[in-house]
Amino acid sequence: MLVSARRLTTPQDALIAAASLAAGLVMIVADGYVKFSGASPPLVLRVVPLAGLCAAMLLRRKAPLTGLAVATPFNVLDVVLGPSLATLMIYGDALYAASLYGRRRTAEWLLGVTIAATLAVAAAMGALVVAGALEGGLSVVVLLGAVAGITWVAPVLTAMAVREHRSRAEAERLRAEQVARLAELDRRAAVGAERARMARELHDVVANHLSAVALHSSAVLKVRDLDRETLDRSLEVIRENSVQGLAEMRRMIGLLRDGDAGEEGADPPAQPRLSELGRLVARTSRSDLSARLQVAGEPPELPAAVELAAYRIVQESLTNALKHAGPGSADVVVEYVRGGVTIDVLSPLGTDGARLPGTGSGLIGMRERATLLGGRFDAGPWPGPDGSRWRVRAELPADPPADREVAS
Repeated sequence: MLVSARRLTTPQDALIAAASLAAGLVMIVADGYVKFSGASPPLVLRVVPLAGLCAAMLLRRKAPLTGLAVATPFNVLDVVLGPSLATLMIYGDALYAASLYGRRRTAEWLLGVTIAATLAVAAAMGALVVAGALEGGLSVVVLLGAVAGITWVAPVLTAMAVREHRSRAEAERLRAEQVARLAELDRRAAVGAERARMARELHDVVANHLSAVALHSSAVLKVRDLDRETLDRSLEVIRENSVQGLAEMRRMIGLLRDGDAGEEGADPPAQPRLSELGRLVARTSRSDLSARLQVAGEPPELPAAVELAAYRIVQESLTNALKHAGPGSADVVVEYVRGGVTIDVLSPLGTDGARLPGTGSGLIGMRERATLLGGRFDAGPWPGPDGSRWRVRAELPADPPADREVAS
């Protein structure tokens, strides 16, 4: 039984209905109602419309239109007997609930009906005044029309205003949630982009130097009867790559520590530039593989992001050559053109498999670097004049888009 009651009403509406019934009874006992000329109806009869209106209030949230339909006949009966302030307010609340909790079209329809009803009451009162059946003249017509408007039209207008306010508040809430979701997506995208950038940097720095260390140390361990000069040269390469790798790792750690350099007043860690390619190519060697550098054109003033990307692409290409290339020479060609810089790295195709295992991350990272700067990247076999070779080609613009320059 309690469950059925909860389906029809809410605790708040039940409390409102009980309070309205108590206040209405006090008004009836205190003669707080209009008395028409002639015999006054008994008090028990006046309780009937009050009880019906209060019963309709139980449905104000669960079934507001049904509650209004139930309340309307009782309101008409109360008006016929002589309206009281309590019953007028209760019926106004029924109109308010139907306009607020019902459909939007219901509120618009009720507004038209209540305006028409108010005008009809004013016209009827005016006719009675003209016919002499009602005393008071125009003031009575205006007063009764105003009471009808306040009782019927005002609750509907109030409900429509509250409904509009709630709609705007809901729209703002949804907009705020959408903004929060977009901000979270932007944050995740920024974190993902930063992780990808750090992955490229770590791969290029660690892979190049450690690959050289691994290759030369493997050669030293594999060939037991190396002469002293060859052994010293291999150890020098191992030492130089170890020192360079450590320096670049320290540079990256310095970049990760936000604000440390600024707080100490020190200069920011220097990034590799194309002018340092000579040293990079010189220390890229294997017992059966050497590297050569050729520079064409006048070097322009390139942004630091372009310089770093170009250097890393050459570095990773040479690392791949050490791991996968066959015997011969790896040629690095850097050509400065009007719109930027073009990089070509050609190395002999290997035939006996990779000397060190690879994951393919190097090609992905090089392509990402070029794409982020608005450039182009290609890698694959290339039929050169001296046999098939592996070619890495990157074209980087001198003026990358502003929103991409930092990302590289």
